[in-house]
Amino acid sequence: MDIKISDRIIGLHHEPFIIAEMSGNHGNSLDRALELVDIAAKAKVHALKIQTATPDGLTLDLDTEDFTINDENSLWNGRTLYDLYDESVMPWEWHKTIFDRCKEHNLIGFSSPFEIPAVDFLETLNVPCYKIASFELVDLPLIEKVAQTGKPIIMSTGMANIKEIHDAVTTAKKFNNNQIILLKCTSTYPASPKNSNLQTIRHLREAFQTEVGLSDHTMGLAVPCAAVAFGATVIEKHFTLSRDIETVDSEFSMEPDELVELVTETKRAWQAIGKVSYEKSEPEKNSAMFRRSLYVCKDMKKGDILSNDNLRIIRPGFGLEPSNYKLILGKRVNQDIKKGTRMAWELIG
Repeated sequence: MDIKISDRIIGLHHEPFIIAEMSGNHGNSLDRALELVDIAAKAKVHALKIQTATPDGLTLDLDTEDFTINDENSLWNGRTLYDLYDESVMPWEWHKTIFDRCKEHNLIGFSSPFEIPAVDFLETLNVPCYKIASFELVDLPLIEKVAQTGKPIIMSTGMANIKEIHDAVTTAKKFNNNQIILLKCTSTYPASPKNSNLQTIRHLREAFQTEVGLSDHTMGLAVPCAAVAFGATVIEKHFTLSRDIETVDSEFSMEPDELVELVTETKRAWQAIGKVSYEKSEPEKNSAMFRRSLYVCKDMKKGDILSNDNLRIIRPGFGLEPSNYKLILGKRVNQDIKKGTRMAWELIG
């Protein structure tokens, strides 16, 4: 199921593919957006994602009840959808400049299109892959348009039931596009670890036979690291210059030092998975001396009998294994032995 995006291979046998999501944290400043690209590159993430949308492509410019956010738990409570999107969308004329900066850093740059014209526009920039946001997973015509590019598709599954995910995957595969990565996602901002349900990652992999990752909105590193242990091969997180800079997404976004830690710790989590093994690792072999084994603890003459008085289970671990202790008690030694000698079979009989 490995998938290639530019020069990166995504799969269980490769380190997690880390996507830094800029989202609305550019704050309507191209200079800030370019600084975010530089920060992502310095953190050694593998890709940077932006969003390609227009307010009119997303919603209607109305302030009626249907078009106003009414949720006391939302960061955007009381705002109209149009007003929120008008603040957060990135000008399309910035895209090439941002992607060019990504190329300077050998960073994969791509985007989430939120409307069909955005796909046509992104094709002119030759993006290597596409992201379908959770809220757009039910927009099957958009998925059809993206699938027909033949490029890998990353799909977030927040809020989606299994039928909706099935419909999205089936729609892409209708156009012979099997390069699909599903992202487990909890579409709350920020999200709680209690609602992350990471066991779903394994189920998604089995049910849809795709690569699976995590689009994460929790604070901290625990959830993405745990996701890697559950088989997530892609991790996506929002990031910002500082949470003190107020933008539509800053409150649940990672700061630069946290982004560095994300790359480091998810890679460590992946390295720790390993395989089923009960053998000593090579580094462990150097620690074997600190195990216990059988040693002669008093000088002995040839013919003396091994007993509790002259044989002990102690460190280091170079003698016979302690499991032989009772087996050799009462045996006679066949030579003189000095205190501190490793017990060995050739010393008895």
